[in-house]
Amino acid sequence: MAGDVSFDVVSDFDEQELRNALDQVRREVGQRYDFKGVTVDLTQGRDELVLVTDDEHRAAAIKDLIESKSVRRGLSLKIFDWGKVEPAGGNKVRQEIKLRRGLTDEIAKRLTKLIRDEFPKVKSQIQGDAVRVSGKSKDELQKVITRLRELDEPVPLQFENYR
Repeated sequence: MAGDVSFDVVSDFDEQELRNALDQVRREVGQRYDFKGVTVDLTQGRDELVLVTDDEHRAAAIKDLIESKSVRRGLSLKIFDWGKVEPAGGNKVRQEIKLRRGLTDEIAKRLTKLIRDEFPKVKSQIQGDAVRVSGKSKDELQKVITRLRELDEPVPLQFENYR
């Protein structure tokens, strides 16, 4: 296997960029006239964001802000799994936003099957929440990367450890 080259297909995002985008959202909410006197509590956990605000219209406006700031910071909108806006008591609404990270088993199996079917000279194997793709030719691996970028998966795909 001395001549093999490989890369990993992963799904992840830069937490610091997300934190910066959320800080920009908080700052803009504090300055905008249409948010004067409005409660906006946006907290970030490891795998989710929690938004608490006054009504559904404000929640939709903040969703737009989060998406625009995230795109400007190079984050994919596929990392957000927007939950329902639910009443939170005290005339407030609450929305949980799950953060997608890692390839699910279903997506990893679908990717390995596609690679196996379309590229017989390339091997792929599932390793945790990533897929390792290896082969003899760098050109073949470039074709695999190009093909995977064409897919419309529910999570963003990145290609790491290309050696």
